Amino acid sequence: MERLIEILEELNPDVDYNTVENLIDGRYLDSLKILSLIAEIEDEFDVEIPTVEIIPANFNSAKSMWDLIERLKDDE
Repeated sequence: MERLIEILEELNPDVDYNTVENLIDGRYLDSLKILSLIAEIEDEFDVEIPTVEIIPANFNSAKSMWDLIERLKDDE
């Protein structure tokens, strides 16, 4: 999860990703940053995020993103 936090901090260093749980709803991440984030996650963690998984619930916190990554890895 440490690498995920690093990726997030590159996109927006002004957020405490360990505690914020409304990254989408609080507009910390806009649509362009989300697209960039998805590409970074796919490259870094060797997963493919299906379109149906690109929902606020999966991207509102670093923990929810990490859970998504772990679930996608397990599905391979």
